[in-house]
Amino acid sequence: MGTALVTGATSGIGQEIVWQLAETHHDLVLVARDRDRLAALSERLHQVAGVGAQVLPADLSTPEGRAAVAERLRVGGAAAGAATVRVTADRPHTADDVADRPVDLLVNDAGFAVGQSFVGGDLAQEQRALAVMVQAVLELTHAAVPGMVERGHGAVLNVSSATALTAMGTYAAHKAWVRTFTEGLASELRGTGVTATEVNPGLTRSEFHDRAGMGDQWPGVAWLRAEDVARS
Repeated sequence: MGTALVTGATSGIGQEIVWQLAETHHDLVLVARDRDRLAALSERLHQVAGVGAQVLPADLSTPEGRAAVAERLRVGGAAAGAATVRVTADRPHTADDVADRPVDLLVNDAGFAVGQSFVGGDLAQEQRALAVMVQAVLELTHAAVPGMVERGHGAVLNVSSATALTAMGTYAAHKAWVRTFTEGLASELRGTGVTATEVNPGLTRSEFHDRAGMGDQWPGVAWLRAEDVARS
């Protein structure tokens, strides 16, 4: 049992990761933009799985949103972690149980389809995508890892994409950065008790493609299920 912070927690692969972590009795810090969806998910997790779920609404495309999540990830250095009262499993945990505990697992899942060609496309949309899928991964990992190293345990899971190995526009470029960044971080963390892992899913049924209007471009056999990706 530990505490995991998941970005992009209310849909797709991120939500499936949340539920599968809850099944293994991890408490959660849930990050997404929609406060109402976060609150509903938190309540379901508490009622069904008996885990605590702290809600942290944040728009990772903004400096303020990234700073709020980074601040939560810095909670609990080595001394603070040692002093934290261990939450027992004899009752359902609450959000208050979670709020002051260090994060043991950071899952950087938030992302979206850019949905345009770069040439002639909206620059603001490109900047939002870069902020969410590159800058947020960089800043949140930078906030989380020092405390994990001090405590001698922890993990970072970065959701990249099979497109990282293609030349499919700026989305692929962002995911290629995540792939290379994670591999370099894993090497740097060797021997610390902290791990960094990337996952590179292919086409996965979720709101991701629906929001971008891309759901009908590939045959059904090409698609993965979000719950299978999360479990893997």
